[in-house]
Amino acid sequence: MRFDTKIGIVVRADLAAWQRLNVTAFLASAVAGGVPETVGEPYEDGSGNAYLPMFRQPVLVYTGDLAELRGVREKAAGRGMEVAVYIEEMFKTGHDADNRAAVRAVTADELALVGVAIHGPRNGVDKVLKGLSLHP
Repeated sequence: MRFDTKIGIVVRADLAAWQRLNVTAFLASAVAGGVPETVGEPYEDGSGNAYLPMFRQPVLVYTGDLAELRGVREKAAGRGMEVAVYIEEMFKTGHDADNRAAVRAVTADELALVGVAIHGPRNGVDKVLKGLSLHP
């Protein structure tokens, strides 16, 4: 099935494995919470056990350096796409309010990005992510 929209997550290549996974999880949750139409229906197994719903479409994960992440954020925002960010300072905080304060404390150009998630029209997302490598 071909979707009209696309979800892309870009994590900084120099992070430890646990950090890349953590950032990816947080950014995916931002898309699910901020763009509810990306989430499908709940699952149920043959025994009647219920499971949480997931995205209706694939999520592609890429890697890049700080300059590439800043470029993705800037291009996606310029195209009016939904954008989520994760910055270095968020590794040192303990809860959501501190995370928001850390992001609010710096201008967009100064964000120490370690991850960016975007959602938007398929062709637009492809253009924003062009040249990045898929996460290994």
